Amino acid sequence: MGTVTTADPHASFLADKGGKVFVAGHRGLVGSAILRHLVSLGFTNVVVRTHAELDLTRQSDVEAFFAAELPRYVVLAAAKVGGIHANSTFPADFIVANLQIQTNVVDAALKCGSVRKLLFLGSSCIYPKFAPQPIPENSLLSGPLEPTNEWYAVAKIAGIKMCQAYRIQHGFDAISAMPTNLYGPQDNFHPENSHVLPALIRRFHEAKASNAAEVVVWGTGSPLREFLHVDDLADAVIFLMDHYSGLEHVNVGSGSEVTIKELAELVKEVVGFQGKLVWDSSKPDGTPRKLMDSSKIQEMGWKPKVPLKEGLVETYKWYVENVISAKK
Repeated sequence: MGTVTTADPHASFLADKGGKVFVAGHRGLVGSAILRHLVSLGFTNVVVRTHAELDLTRQSDVEAFFAAELPRYVVLAAAKVGGIHANSTFPADFIVANLQIQTNVVDAALKCGSVRKLLFLGSSCIYPKFAPQPIPENSLLSGPLEPTNEWYAVAKIAGIKMCQAYRIQHGFDAISAMPTNLYGPQDNFHPENSHVLPALIRRFHEAKASNAAEVVVWGTGSPLREFLHVDDLADAVIFLMDHYSGLEHVNVGSGSEVTIKELAELVKEVVGFQGKLVWDSSKPDGTPRKLMDSSKIQEMGWKPKVPLKEGLVETYKWYVENVISAKK
């Protein structure tokens, strides 16, 4: 039941394109990219459910779904997510919903007896606030978390540990991947709770549309950040499903950094905003640097493919066609 050994008789994931794959969270930024990637590779038996069709926080519903569908593979990209404001305002919602989702899915995947492999997706926020840079996998649980999202982080850490426990006790082939900051089609461009990159795209677009003279950005622009296109993450997920069956979680990042200033200038150029970019240095910069050490997956043979500018052009095009057009 999911145990992988050197004598495993099963075909590899990529050689089993008719095997039933359940992608949990297929409407989100990550899940939608994984679904697109599986379809483009020729997987013919991908199963998805909307939240209205299957509430993953309801244990009996999840168990019934797995018993009826009997998937062979599971990619767990479903989660309750939000920005700093949402995490700070609704900490109980974030810890409870995420614990329920991952506990129900991992346990039902084991119990139904059909699942050969499961991949759980976490977040770089699992690492301590003052982790060494670049952040290696073994930094997990080595120090205090960032207080603004510790409820979400604790739930994700529990998910990693649950996968490890099920592997140790039951021989269940459950693995975990931890992506860096992601962007791409289906991103969240909400005015209050979007992350830095979609927020910049929206602000520069609105300034361009209104012929504003300037855009003001918080801080000095000096912090360094790492970004990975969500299509690269989808590629990494499928790579790990095919190549990896280890106990430890695996970092997935681009391995390259950009200052917030460089990022803002790049977004300004991609959007075509002609006004001034002004920095409000009276506002906080946040963490000076946050880079993942992705040497483990790169040594296995995976590399990211989407350059930042190319990814920004595509993301901005998606924003205009799907978010702006929808408002008209």
